[in-house]
Amino acid sequence: MEASSSDRSRTTAVPQVLKGQKALVTGANSGIGKATAIGLGRAGADVVVNYVSGQDAAEEVVREIEGFGVRAYAHEGDVSQEDQVVEMVARMVREFGTIDIMVANAGLQRDAAVTDMTVAQWSKVLDVNLTGQFLCAREATKEFLRRGVVPEVSRSAGKIICMSSVHQIIPWAGHVNYASSKGGVQMLMATLAQELAPHRIRVNAVAPGAIRTPINRSAWDTPEAEADLLRLIPYRRVGDPEDIANAVTVLASDLLDYVVGTTIYVDGGMTLFPGFATGG
Repeated sequence: MEASSSDRSRTTAVPQVLKGQKALVTGANSGIGKATAIGLGRAGADVVVNYVSGQDAAEEVVREIEGFGVRAYAHEGDVSQEDQVVEMVARMVREFGTIDIMVANAGLQRDAAVTDMTVAQWSKVLDVNLTGQFLCAREATKEFLRRGVVPEVSRSAGKIICMSSVHQIIPWAGHVNYASSKGGVQMLMATLAQELAPHRIRVNAVAPGAIRTPINRSAWDTPEAEADLLRLIPYRRVGDPEDIANAVTVLASDLLDYVVGTTIYVDGGMTLFPGFATGG
C-alpha cells in the first residue's frame, strides 16, 4: 500500500549527540547538504556551511543553525579546486579551533548519452563528485592526525562521511559520469577507512536513493512522475532530505563508533532491485 504524503519523513528531534563538535558540510546551501548542516547543528555541532554559489541561501542556513545556540558561518569554495579546499579547512581550524566531522556532500550531474557526452561533462562530474571528496577527506585527515582523540569530545579522532548514491552499485544509463563517480566514491571511502582506522578516524558513506531535492525535481514533481518513481521503491515513498540528515547525524556520533568502512543506504529499499520481487 502506497504511503500518503502525510507519512513522509519530517525532521526528527534528536538529542545533542554532537555537542561540542565541529562539522563542515560541503554543498550545504540546498537539498541534502542544507538538511544535513541543519541536522548537525540541531545535534549540537558548530557548522561550516560550504557553497559554491548562492550566498544568500547559505547565509539563511547559517541563521537557522545559529538558532540552535551553536556557531556557524558560510564559506564559498569549489571543492574541485585544491587551493580552495586547503583554505576552507585552514579557515575552519582558525575560527573553530579544529574539525571533528567532514561531510563531503557536494555533487552535481551533467547528463548525456554516452555518444553525446563530452570530455568536459565527464571531467566536471568526476572533478566535483570524486576528486572533491578526496581533497576534503585529505585536508580533514591532516587535522585529525594532528589533534588526535579528545575523549571528552568524541571516542574517535575524526569522522569523514562521504555522500554517495545508490548508483555506486546500480548502473544508470544516460548518467555514466555520475554513476562512475559514485562507484569511485565507494572505493575511495573503503580504502580511506582501511588506511585511517588505526588512527581512530572513522570513514563511512551514506548512499541516498530517490530524495526530493532540486537536482531531481522532474522525477517526482508530478503525480505521474512520482507514481513511476515509486515502482522502484519498495517502501512506497520518496525520501526527504531530512532522512539523509538523520542518518548522517547518527553516523557522525559516538552511537555508531564501531561502524567503519560501511555504506548506509537510505533508499526505501531501492537497492533490493524491486523488479525481481515477482521473479524478474
